[in-house]
Amino acid sequence: MNTVSSKARISAIGTYVPEKRLTNEDLEKLVDTNGEWIVQRTGMKERRISAEQEFTSDLCIRAVEDLIRTYGKNVEDVDLIMVATTTPDYPFPSVACLIQEHFNIQNTGAFDLNATCAGFAYGLHVANGLITSGLYRKVLVVGGETLSKVTDYTDRTTCILFGDGAGAVLVEADGTNPGFLASIQGTDGSGGMHLYRSGMSRAMKGIPLQGDGNIVQNGREVYKWAVRTVSAGIEELLSSAGMTTGDIDWFVPHSVNLRMIESICEKTGFTLAKTLRSVEYMGNTSAASIPLALGLGVREQKLKQGDTLLLYGFGGGLTHVGMVVKWGVPNL
Repeated sequence: MNTVSSKARISAIGTYVPEKRLTNEDLEKLVDTNGEWIVQRTGMKERRISAEQEFTSDLCIRAVEDLIRTYGKNVEDVDLIMVATTTPDYPFPSVACLIQEHFNIQNTGAFDLNATCAGFAYGLHVANGLITSGLYRKVLVVGGETLSKVTDYTDRTTCILFGDGAGAVLVEADGTNPGFLASIQGTDGSGGMHLYRSGMSRAMKGIPLQGDGNIVQNGREVYKWAVRTVSAGIEELLSSAGMTTGDIDWFVPHSVNLRMIESICEKTGFTLAKTLRSVEYMGNTSAASIPLALGLGVREQKLKQGDTLLLYGFGGGLTHVGMVVKWGVPNL
């Protein structure tokens, strides 16, 4: 649990999703599945899919361009570029370096952060710590994924879930109206076998891995872990902040699966009406799902400057991070 006084706030946001849509009806033509069954099990109706030569850096750059265009922000003076992703264009150079080159940002640090679906929330946590410490004053945090490129479209249990997209925020120094109120993190590495992609190693704990570089998930085990762990984490986070669910204007969980979100809401007292999500029309976009949900909240004029949010990312690792945030982005 972290309760150190913040000196940072989120000041702008931008998002981008590819043009191509993959509907439940499209999936019916690819695998033995049913659109109605997909909605019942996941709440998903469609996902956005990147073009063959469209990669994570392309989506992230478009999200940053949206941020600049929408809020009139300058990114040429950011101290650090941090990209949360599990699907970089290359093992290296990082997506952050590709963003640096595109915008010609001088004298900046740049690195990618891999905490899977918790990545964006972790990025915010790190940015707040770096700014609050006085090391930096302006950090660009981006969450972007092209999960369609690592999805097996012959596997009916996973291909219905994943989509592509990106979201970016600026985190800036502000000692007068700080935006980060409390946070919590946790990890259960023993559950890594339940959600993975094989890489250089094709075994874990001596057990051969499946998927040949594509996503492999034990949905039942991940579901049980997430509902139990996130619900307990929210209770601890609110207690440490001296708050209740009634003090939170918007709950913004990782948009993993609408049914899982419903279960977490039931256990914690949040309502779906006060939950921002991107899952229905964008699918599970891992590190991009929370900023995409925030972006939708802004565009639908639900999310207002000064609102109190509870963000919660969770996923492969198994890892999770939650935070209470005062929204500092001006209304559109």
